[in-house]
Amino acid sequence: MIDIEIDLDRCCGAGTCVLRAPEVFDQDDRDGTVILLAEHPGDDLAESVARAAEDCPANAIRVALRPAPGGVVA
Repeated sequence: MIDIEIDLDRCCGAGTCVLRAPEVFDQDDRDGTVILLAEHPGDDLAESVARAAEDCPANAIRVALRPAPGGVVA
């Protein structure tokens, strides 16, 4: 399972996250800052979410993997 944290103070509204994972991120129409659509997206989105965090020019996105029930990290 994926946990996502956003630091809105760091977000510069570049929109890279929306390009990488549009199922999880959107941008506020007023200032372009990130809107988190899914706080705990499914494992099928792990790669695109990780890429969004890596490519964020402001390092505003933190991603952590949580162990699935039974103790296995996805």
